[in-house]
Amino acid sequence: MNNALETLRKAWAEIFGDAGDAAVYFAPGRVNLIGEHTDYNGGHVFPCALTIGTYAAARVRTDRLLRFYSVNFPENGVITCSLDDIAYRREDGWTNYPKGVVCELAKRGYEAPYGLDIVYFGTIPNGSGLSSSASIEVLTAEILTDSFSWDIDRITQALISQAAEREFIGVNCGIMDQFAIAMGQKERAIFLDTATLSYEYVPLILPDVRIVIMNTNKRRGLGDSAYNTRRAECEQALECIRTRIAAPSLGALTEEEFEAVADTIPTESMRRRARHAVYENRRTIRAAEALREGDLEAFGELMNASHRSLRDDYEVTGPELDALAEAAWEAKGVIGARMTGAGFGGCAVSLVRGEYTESMIREVGGKYEKTIGYPASFYVAEVGGGPVRLA
Repeated sequence: MNNALETLRKAWAEIFGDAGDAAVYFAPGRVNLIGEHTDYNGGHVFPCALTIGTYAAARVRTDRLLRFYSVNFPENGVITCSLDDIAYRREDGWTNYPKGVVCELAKRGYEAPYGLDIVYFGTIPNGSGLSSSASIEVLTAEILTDSFSWDIDRITQALISQAAEREFIGVNCGIMDQFAIAMGQKERAIFLDTATLSYEYVPLILPDVRIVIMNTNKRRGLGDSAYNTRRAECEQALECIRTRIAAPSLGALTEEEFEAVADTIPTESMRRRARHAVYENRRTIRAAEALREGDLEAFGELMNASHRSLRDDYEVTGPELDALAEAAWEAKGVIGARMTGAGFGGCAVSLVRGEYTESMIREVGGKYEKTIGYPASFYVAEVGGGPVRLA
């Protein structure tokens, strides 16, 4: 953290001058342990916040200008817009995320009276699937809430951040990323019912077990991927199912209920998409129960089954994520491994017994580079808390 804060303050001094009156904030990234592509299908998810995330220094201005700078994208320089003219502009790149939050806050009556100068610094690898965009969104919501003394709770911040991604950016995402970041707690995973937003914190204290995040180093962009197509396929499948039964969502169905009506879905590919949504939700419910009972072996088997379903039924893994997961399954000490996030690149997550962590990273890394042609990156993750003002 100290190095990140030093980097942030140095950048502020270079871009905006004296940092004496700038407030400093942090919002985490997240990793989803199981429950992928279920959040927009009315199912359950099981993420946790991380100690890596996004830092920001912010200062309220006396005019209506918003000035954004990212240490991660110095080539873009300072990007400026007015509170009176906030619009999505492709050329503004990453700043569309904080702009979207400002816009969605204003729609709900939280209109910023003044602009801000904000410098961001992310320690989440860009395009990794660990929710750098959602981290920026929730962080921005926290900055504005604090700067203007608004009474906005964390769940509302998550919903506003999700709306920014959906309405302003155009990625039809579920609530998981923003919720996990806004509501994160140290040493806790969040068992979240995305249909109702009811949630439970489940202790994630893993003695002698490490969470190892494996980054394919293949960049992905959600808006450019098949994400919206998969969502549409699930919605179409649900409409077909509703010709026979009144199902509020795919996540509301058991495996048996789904199989009884699967023949209403006209194409095999659409059936497989829906099957994943139903079966993955049930896996997630069982995984949360396994963790409550301390049955890590059962949890690991469910992680492996999740990846196979994402590979075969949902088709969102690709050769890079498959290479990581399959190499991890063969490595000694690995309890379970699966892709995490939207897929099409990004990261996989594994649970590894502590004494085998280094050998697992060497073995999986070697197999991956041999198969794919370039190296993966590995991070031993720690479970962190939600957004916070640091100074």
